[in-house]
Amino acid sequence: MRFNFALKIMLFVAFTTTIVSCNKSKDYKDNSRATGWRLDGRDGSMKYQTDYQGQETGPGLVFIEGGTFTMGRVQDDVMHDWNNNPTQQHVQSFYMDETEVTNRMYLQYLDWLKFTFPPKEKKYANIYKGALPDTLVWRNRLGYNETMTNNYLRHPAYQNYPVVGVNWIQATEFSKWRTDRVNELQLETKGYIAEGAKYAADAETTFNTETYINAPSNIYGGNDSLNKGRNNERLVQVIHGDTVHNNVQRKDGVLLPAYRLPTEAEWEYAALGLAGIREYNQYRGRKKYPWDGQYTRQGGRRTRGDQLANFKQGNGDYGGIAGWSDDGADITAEIKTYPPNDFGLYDMAGNVSEWVADVYRPIIDNEFNDFNYFRGNVYTKNAINQDGTVKIVTSDSIIFDTLSNGSIIARTLPGQIQQEPVNSEDTYLRTQFSDSDNRDFRDGDKASSRGYLSGQEHKKMYNSPEHNVSAIKDSTGRAKGLDRQYDQSSSRTTLINNEVRVFKGGSWRDRAYFLDPAQRRYFPQDMATDYIGFRNAMSRVGSKSQKGKRARD
Repeated sequence: MRFNFALKIMLFVAFTTTIVSCNKSKDYKDNSRATGWRLDGRDGSMKYQTDYQGQETGPGLVFIEGGTFTMGRVQDDVMHDWNNNPTQQHVQSFYMDETEVTNRMYLQYLDWLKFTFPPKEKKYANIYKGALPDTLVWRNRLGYNETMTNNYLRHPAYQNYPVVGVNWIQATEFSKWRTDRVNELQLETKGYIAEGAKYAADAETTFNTETYINAPSNIYGGNDSLNKGRNNERLVQVIHGDTVHNNVQRKDGVLLPAYRLPTEAEWEYAALGLAGIREYNQYRGRKKYPWDGQYTRQGGRRTRGDQLANFKQGNGDYGGIAGWSDDGADITAEIKTYPPNDFGLYDMAGNVSEWVADVYRPIIDNEFNDFNYFRGNVYTKNAINQDGTVKIVTSDSIIFDTLSNGSIIARTLPGQIQQEPVNSEDTYLRTQFSDSDNRDFRDGDKASSRGYLSGQEHKKMYNSPEHNVSAIKDSTGRAKGLDRQYDQSSSRTTLINNEVRVFKGGSWRDRAYFLDPAQRRYFPQDMATDYIGFRNAMSRVGSKSQKGKRARD
């Protein structure tokens, strides 16, 4: 009896151990799940990142965990715009600037351009000039605003105020510059770039993230045969274990994704601050402001009656009565003057409105896509030389764009990779897209035009004005001025075209109605105002949450 009982116990333990061992997954952290080969490069094989801890939060950013929300207005549309009907959307996790881009941040950009591309040199003059904010936006024919015109951008009293007078194109170029400067510091901090290399850059030796990834031998100005592709000792060799790294690649997880303007869906989702919502009706679109409640004043015991944002309270009332019922500002306010929303973002209502990435259309086409919605995709690819290398822009091949108002802005800078539209060969038999420019997809393209199915001649959905700016040249072919042709046609019915961009959020000039994150308006991408600023976003790579992998039973 005792023998049979002991045998049963032994069999039970063996059976249980077998089940546990079968259910336990093998850890392939240092070896390939596909081949069993080592992944750390110690046996001469390719090295892969095996101890990646997740994406770092870039300077100035806060994490926004993505999710589902109701985009658009659910409440009454008293202006009868009918351009923000509610739709349910899902947004991936991303990062967003804690505050608006400030004057001091933008001045760093201007100073870098001025140092790197001296405007005294004729070929660089338009680079710095094209990036300057339009300080004349403060002028009013029946108002005295010369103090802001002369001081707002550069005086230290306004250094932590949001930058204004910046058009959408300038905001986009700032984002590209910020990406390169942040990644350059990342590489220097981790020892892949010599300390102080960023301070030695000039017009021919600037750092660009995409060039570093795609053509590292061209970074900082080109090849150095003595160092076998490492230029002038600015790029250093880093030893990890038994592996020597010359250059960082995407697979190393060191470089951060690009800073960019947020999409309209991202901006609205972040502004709503749904992270703290526990009520179903607010989750489904009943949240009126970035803060909780239906009012613009605080209800706390110590701060009761204080305004929660900087906005226009009535005719001739931009701040309230001095010393009482005052929101603390008449024009813009210093960043972090008002409480943040539940995501930790400041001034998502009031202060300044903000550019977002989207091209404006009256509708949000959620029937076609309800995931990471964005209108404005223009797909490009790296331009390739005949020898198969990428085309790097030099100081003699800078591409400038002349805007509709005659301003000249650099589209590319030395050190960047020249871009070109994708073509029919690139899109052959693709089901997701067939063209490079998708800004008017399903809303102005041939397939969505009124006469498409009836065989009528194709007409654009929106017949907006078409202004033309061209160079006036002398007998030698040199440009001596600009010929501005203003469209005076009386048959134009709209200002909507592919060059108008959405801006979101109320500003210091707006009534409380526009503080609702669902409100959407548009403005030409090459024009600026005294009430539109911007902030940057960055995509999240990897897990949706910062908490890591979900616990498994």
